[in-house]
Amino acid sequence: MLDRERVIEIIVAVSAVLVMLGVMFYIGVTYGGENSVLSPDGAEMLVGAIVGFILLLTAVGIGLAFVLNEPGDGLEDEDTEAKNAA
Repeated sequence: MLDRERVIEIIVAVSAVLVMLGVMFYIGVTYGGENSVLSPDGAEMLVGAIVGFILLLTAVGIGLAFVLNEPGDGLEDEDTEAKNAA
């Protein structure tokens, strides 16, 4: 069985990908022209969606790192450990 943290990571990753696919589908339907070719405005929107997806996943990764980090995992920085030892 998967542990709680792994399930949370899977759900968040799948949700982010589904959001991206939904945005890409919406852009394709809204800005798609004849012969399934995107208009120039649609192409700009698609590039913006890709950049937004990258920023979203960066924020999600940082958020998960803080939320799922437990003190016993050894992920603390060395300065904190040195201060606690002294």
